[in-house]
Amino acid sequence: MKLLSQLGAKVERNGSVHIDARDVNVFCAPYDLVKTMRASIWALGPLVARFGQGQVSLPGGCTIGARPVDLHISGLEQLGATIKLEEGYVKASVDGRLKGAHIVMDKVSVGATVTIMCAATLAEGTTIIENAAREPEIVDTANFLITLGAKISGQGTDRIVIEGVERLGGGVYRVLPDRIETGTFLVAAAISRGKIICRNAQPDTLDAVLAKLRDAGADIEVGEDWISLDMHGKRPKAVNVRTAPHPAFPTDMQAQFTLLNLVAEGTGFITETVFENRLYACAGA
Repeated sequence: MKLLSQLGAKVERNGSVHIDARDVNVFCAPYDLVKTMRASIWALGPLVARFGQGQVSLPGGCTIGARPVDLHISGLEQLGATIKLEEGYVKASVDGRLKGAHIVMDKVSVGATVTIMCAATLAEGTTIIENAAREPEIVDTANFLITLGAKISGQGTDRIVIEGVERLGGGVYRVLPDRIETGTFLVAAAISRGKIICRNAQPDTLDAVLAKLRDAGADIEVGEDWISLDMHGKRPKAVNVRTAPHPAFPTDMQAQFTLLNLVAEGTGFITETVFENRLYACAGA
């Protein structure tokens, strides 16, 4: 919200969030904001697509891994943007509109998929993203953009197609429930041998997590928008977890299951394949 306000958008928050971006007149996301949220790099695609220019401070490293922005840069360059790295900033510019392109991503990246998809909505022509991320948040972002007037298909698969439009408008949208927050509460209940009902959830985004909780001995029931878990006072059983891009087990739930295994009965193995340093927290365990 602070970043949007700094860019010139009018932001009001009172239960829901109202954003008026018609008067955006600043095209730079400074370091003091980017350092607090790495996702600030996502502002670069929309800025260069709408205004022909954008600058975002390099986010730098991260305690769980390198998380480079090279895929973001490569995607924007393939759409026709000129990219310069100067004074700690990624600076993107284009004369006229971005151009649609057939982009094959070197590796699956949620952030880069968002950047390319957002930029391509206002590009001239058709953009195809191969090896795209399939996370629920990608689907939700695409559906939000469609609400604003974008033409996108294939979200939720590894091939997303975007037909560029000349402009986007406003809209009303309900954001996807946070699956990691939901999963964290469920694991907390399992660790404490308790029970919980998570309402306003979306169970179909947590299939891999729910499967592992069942393996741990949890009694789980799901409805359209709720999940219940009951351990019936039993100690959880250790489980084997291997992280990977969606629809496999999410890396953002790895730490929670590591903690579950610490108090569980038996031996479980945790294999992290997404971020090279994400097991660092276990060093002193």
